[in-house]
Amino acid sequence: MFNWFAPKVFNQGYLPEENGHRVFFMEAGNKDGKPVLVFHGGPGGASHLHHAENFDRRRFRIVFFDQRGAGRSLPAGETAHNTTADLLHDAERLLDFLEIKEKVILLGGSWGATLALLFAQACPERVEAMLLSKIFLADKTAADWVDNISGWFYPDLMSKLRSPLPEKANLPAFYAQMINSSNLSEQVKAVALYGRYERALGQLAPVSKQAEQAEITSDEINSAKIYINYAAAGFMLSHDQIMNNIGSIAELPTLIVHNRLDMVCPLIGAWRLHKALPRSKLVIVAEKGHGGPLIARTLKKEIRQFLKA
Repeated sequence: MFNWFAPKVFNQGYLPEENGHRVFFMEAGNKDGKPVLVFHGGPGGASHLHHAENFDRRRFRIVFFDQRGAGRSLPAGETAHNTTADLLHDAERLLDFLEIKEKVILLGGSWGATLALLFAQACPERVEAMLLSKIFLADKTAADWVDNISGWFYPDLMSKLRSPLPEKANLPAFYAQMINSSNLSEQVKAVALYGRYERALGQLAPVSKQAEQAEITSDEINSAKIYINYAAAGFMLSHDQIMNNIGSIAELPTLIVHNRLDMVCPLIGAWRLHKALPRSKLVIVAEKGHGGPLIARTLKKEIRQFLKA
């Protein structure tokens, strides 16, 4: 049955091409409402219209865009001229293209939260508040967790992940070389091992043979190519960049929602961010995993309360 209450797109298209990239965008809600700019996760993910359900769509104008090479943006999987700075630049271009001059509310989870924080630091004059979840600070602590310490809990998976590597080789750099190969079998191997590792973190049951052998599509290769290249480049940020510049956004009202047992982005990142932002509210959700139904429900409830305050 058709869902009359589901978010509906009232505008969509592509930004003017820049450096070979065509960035897809879409809008839902009220064209004359308070603007919300949504950053999706990844790198290499895509925007999802259901995130508009977090808002009263009579009051808010929710703006989405797929980052370079990701989702519906073209060309798919393109890594040239695809940097963190480029993504932030596209966010500014999008607001200008849509003639949004008033301050916006930022929404982002995981890598989307990373970009929201960076955008606020780069353009504080354009931001009114931040709604963040599943905090990823893209710092050395976060990288060490995924590439090393998570192996304390998943030694079986980490052993498979590291088995092809020469001794002391850098994990994402090794798989970046593999995913960037013109050899399809090498690309598939990179996706099956490093590209899918995050998906396994947080699962209590061993990864099934069926899941391990699930078909790898061209879309999954394109997505993993972007993610692995960003990871290998330290997400193209300086050491602890977000926290070193946190003072520039200290006065921004900020909501932070994070699962207690998030094995992809441990809670310590959200805690550090909360302690550094005096006007932030941290909600710790009693759930495991990087996502899940409870954190989704909690985020919706907290966003609606936060925006009424």
